[in-house]
Amino acid sequence: MLEKKLPEILRAFRDWVGDTPFLLMFQDEARFGLISETRYCWCPMPIRPVCRVRVSQENTYAYGAVDILSGQFESLVLPRCDTGCMQISLDEISSRHAEEKILMVMDCAGWHRSKSLEVPSNMRLCFLPPYSPELNPVEHIWDELKEKSFHNRVFSSLDALEDHLVDELRQLENNPEITRSIVAWPWIISALMN
Repeated sequence: MLEKKLPEILRAFRDWVGDTPFLLMFQDEARFGLISETRYCWCPMPIRPVCRVRVSQENTYAYGAVDILSGQFESLVLPRCDTGCMQISLDEISSRHAEEKILMVMDCAGWHRSKSLEVPSNMRLCFLPPYSPELNPVEHIWDELKEKSFHNRVFSSLDALEDHLVDELRQLENNPEITRSIVAWPWIISALMN
């Protein structure tokens, strides 16, 4: 289990890093589509709330990675979940943190383990155990985003959805204290401090 192995993984990573500053980042992707999600909402009596619904197969994907210690969130909106888009995401994060070494923790999706994926030179990948999304704090960022910003909304087009998604992701990127409150899990912080 990652909770027990993380201190050992970090020790090996620190040997590779040496004196260079490093980041422990967790990464994940989430699908955002034009299928609206209806949830309960408050409304004064005796008015009954009306929520529009839309069913469409159009969607887009948010790629996100968060530095656990600082809460700094990095994100991109890309059209698919595949090796090509994953490469764009890793290259972008690597360039944003060119002076640091990065240990990127992610799930075992096929495009994460693809032989054609070229890991940037300042980054090492660490994979979560299969079927364990509960170990990835970025999943909680997606839950927070969907719960607070996407329920009971209908978007006129995929472009409108992407514009809203970019605005919400930018809010998270500009407020690291919010993301840190979501992702700074005690077992991860404890492993970093040892």
